[in-house]
Amino acid sequence: MPDVTVSTLLKLKQKGEKITMLTAYDATFAQAACEAGVEVLLIGDSLGMVLQGHDSTLPVTLADMAYHTASVKRGNQGALIIADLPFMTNATLEQTLSSSAELMRAGAHMVKIEGAAWLAEPIRQLADRGVPVCVHMGLTPQAVNVLGGYKVQGRSDTAARQLRADAMALDQAGAAMILLECVPSELAAEITQSVKIPVIGIGAGSDTDGQVLVLHDMLGLSLSGRVPRFVKNFMEGQNSIKGALAAYVHEVKNRSFPAAEHGFSA
Repeated sequence: MPDVTVSTLLKLKQKGEKITMLTAYDATFAQAACEAGVEVLLIGDSLGMVLQGHDSTLPVTLADMAYHTASVKRGNQGALIIADLPFMTNATLEQTLSSSAELMRAGAHMVKIEGAAWLAEPIRQLADRGVPVCVHMGLTPQAVNVLGGYKVQGRSDTAARQLRADAMALDQAGAAMILLECVPSELAAEITQSVKIPVIGIGAGSDTDGQVLVLHDMLGLSLSGRVPRFVKNFMEGQNSIKGALAAYVHEVKNRSFPAAEHGFSA
């Protein structure tokens, strides 16, 4: 496929065509995902759990992220690569710029940062320096100890208004993308319509501009045995990993995934 860029994703949103994103952590799976038609590869700090065996994303280091970003880049065949800034690597503006530079040098085309409207100034600074930013909102795993666990966010009227306002502020600040995790489907649809930039969902219903899943989850692999509500095992009915990846792309594109049972209500 032709190289996917920020402009490509914006055009897909404007056309109403769903965007497909999957996590990838190495060259082999990056290549396989590209061959299936996945448009965005996310090197998530989820690698701390699915690759390293930790019980959260917090132990992941910037060096870990740069290593896996470089690995994915070697197998990439035209997808847009996004890399997570791991826990506390964006505690100050100077640190945010330095950490982002390291991931971009490793091969990322965009960095992903967990947060809300308080990220507006770092986003402006990064955009001015040529670094597009995806903001991860809703359930933000790095803040799990503050949130009190992995819980759906934005269910109260106050929380929903705040999420909408934050998303609009980040759009205006120059964010290139928003990722919404575990928010009510109706709220996610409202936010998607309220901003100009693409909104990717995970546990956020079917009306976002695209979907993302953790690779290991959609292949039916889990260390803990716990399967989140928003996950579908795409290996079922397939005889190969490549078939599962292609099925994921097909079902996101034709809007059969996610179904109503994969989302949450207010």
